[in-house]
Amino acid sequence: MAGTKAAKKQPAKSPASAVEAVFDAYPRPVKARLLALRRLIFDTAKTTKGVGALEETLKWGQPSYLTAETKSGSTIRIDQVKPVPGQYAVYFHCQTNLVETFRELYPQLRYEGNRAILLGAEDKVPEAELRHCVALALTYRLGKRKGAK
Repeated sequence: MAGTKAAKKQPAKSPASAVEAVFDAYPRPVKARLLALRRLIFDTAKTTKGVGALEETLKWGQPSYLTAETKSGSTIRIDQVKPVPGQYAVYFHCQTNLVETFRELYPQLRYEGNRAILLGAEDKVPEAELRHCVALALTYRLGKRKGAK
């Protein structure tokens, strides 16, 4: 009977524990980089006017960050790039102009189409550039509401 109770409790995992399980499954060097990227996203949200608290959840099995409280931004997802060991990415909604804007601002970064900034676990993290890109994504809808680009 005790086994039945434990089985009943497992499906009711909180979104936070599901996200933690995904982070725990990453290879060590990529996990460390993704956790640092997660901190950067939360720190940027705290210091960016109009963003509010972020919701962390899984979308397509990837840690995802939503501006659920204010609806100020576009969802940001982070994940390892599966076919390329040691590579990870910050994903943005492909139907926005966010990555196009990032390319204009930061041509030195590596991109995947109109949906991601690519990073290597062994590379120096372009922290200032990433903070700016994350802030632009987290306030994407604020700009749209004001009629801005």
